[in-house]
Amino acid sequence: MDKPQPTAAKPKRDIFMRSLQISLLDWCKRLAQTSVLALLLVTLSLGLSGAWWNFGNDQPARESRLPGGNAITDAQALLRYSLPIDNKEIRDIQASLEDISTQLRSKRWSGVSKDVAQASRRLSQPEKLLADIPEEKKPQAQALISLMNEDLTAIRAALEAKDKEKIWYERHHFLEQVGELEKLMVTEFPFEVPSEYSNLPQLKGRATIEMTTNKGSLTLVVDGYSAPVTAGNFVDLVQRGFYDGIEFNRAEEYYVLQAGDPPGPETGFIDPTTDKYRAIPLEILLKGDSEPIYGITLEEAGLYREETALPFSAYGTLAMARPENDPDGASSQFFFFLFEAELTPAGVNLLDGRYTVFGYVVENKELLRQLKVGDVIESAKVIEGAENLVEPSVGGVS
Repeated sequence: MDKPQPTAAKPKRDIFMRSLQISLLDWCKRLAQTSVLALLLVTLSLGLSGAWWNFGNDQPARESRLPGGNAITDAQALLRYSLPIDNKEIRDIQASLEDISTQLRSKRWSGVSKDVAQASRRLSQPEKLLADIPEEKKPQAQALISLMNEDLTAIRAALEAKDKEKIWYERHHFLEQVGELEKLMVTEFPFEVPSEYSNLPQLKGRATIEMTTNKGSLTLVVDGYSAPVTAGNFVDLVQRGFYDGIEFNRAEEYYVLQAGDPPGPETGFIDPTTDKYRAIPLEILLKGDSEPIYGITLEEAGLYREETALPFSAYGTLAMARPENDPDGASSQFFFFLFEAELTPAGVNLLDGRYTVFGYVVENKELLRQLKVGDVIESAKVIEGAENLVEPSVGGVS
């Protein structure tokens, strides 16, 4: 994604990603009627990069995000799992309730019952949940635990009635409380960003952004815990009003929707203070690691088999575009990943570890299907978390 957009209006193009998408679409059109489509797509994805064939690599495989290794495709779940906390009880509760969705799809009522029982056992020991909550926040945490117990009672009642819709509803509400409780467990920003990036804005936490287009509004959550420099740059540009009036300059079904290319010859943000292009480094946090890797793709680092904290596995994944051959060349252009399970399978889509993911669309993601080239971002504003934006340090360049 060239400096960092592959549009017809610019001379440079992201040849690799464009050819990948064309190849995937071509294969799918010719093989859509076969029963081995997914297998062939995996094989195709692996074959497009020679390094993917190096299965003798000594890098250990990390644990899957969910029991059974199911890829998570829900944005809210991904955001919950990527919070920098280490409380086994709340993670077990979350995993049990997340798993209910799998059980419901096949109407495995015994599986739902088992998940509910598991969550109930963990909730019966609130002291373990409260152990990681700061003292001043414990009353709020206790109130959330009470609400979770009420929700669990409602889920049991719906389970007895085999009311699938009610279970879905109560599960969603329960997981919202889980997410709020997990947020209370985060007491400080978990790592120090390398000093070489102190001249760039950083997001030390999360922010929620409302993006209004000519066809409707989207709500995004950007995650500074996983990508503080990238998220900080984006929030800073939102605060500056940079994206207001910007058109979507690329829209490809089942692939990407891209914006952030300013009018004129420039392909990114020119900081008025320095009159220079603001370049943002590639920033990838691996699942289970304490801080991101900067300036190098996971493939180049020999870590291509590792899982990222924020993967390209949810429809509406928010990521930075960049020049194909410049990991540190991103600036203002971003894209929404239009996840399609058969075209771009979670975990084998060749995007994880090559581009920085820094958030997800959490409300009205269906709108992404309607937006095309020429549609406009009328406004973007931070509606929560603006206080987490840290401006460049004294002596740095803003």
